[in-house]
Amino acid sequence: MSYLIPKRLFLFVLLIPLSFVTLSAFASIDVYSFKDPSQELRFAQLTEELRCPKCQNNNLADSNSPLAKDLKDIIYEKMLAGETDEEITHYLKQRYGDFVSYKPPVKPFTWLIWYGPFILLLLGAFGVYRYMGGRKISLSAQNKSAISNSSQSLIDQWDSEKGDPEQPNSSSVQQKKQENDEESPSQESNS
Repeated sequence: MSYLIPKRLFLFVLLIPLSFVTLSAFASIDVYSFKDPSQELRFAQLTEELRCPKCQNNNLADSNSPLAKDLKDIIYEKMLAGETDEEITHYLKQRYGDFVSYKPPVKPFTWLIWYGPFILLLLGAFGVYRYMGGRKISLSAQNKSAISNSSQSLIDQWDSEKGDPEQPNSSSVQQKKQENDEESPSQESNS
């Protein structure tokens, strides 16, 4: 005798544990109560401007890590105590380093962060310039050797047939003299 579990019951049994997982995700949303909307806006701005040290590239507002929750709690408590944004940011930087801020200060320790991309861009442009400059020289040398090897004899032959206008060759001079000599007796007989 075979017991077949109806399809609907099987799906129902699978979906119940999944619904608990989904509900637990919604339960982790933190709710902070503020005296006025300006404090709430300040809190939102601070948590978006500060980075979670554990999550690397997430801000505190987007992070769900326990450390981010602790930092949000610290920010909330300090805001209720009346501290300014600069004081809160300074406290977190002292405790967790400049990495907490998306805008690290310009100082010798952070020069690589600020100027490194520009230096790499300039080095890359210089490398491309050197590569392309060297390539043009080698291509022109290859073209000269190709011309000299395959076409130089044709160019020399053409030059010898054409003759150089500045230095006429002897055969073309002789041909012109003969033509002039032949034309002069006929001109004399006409006169």
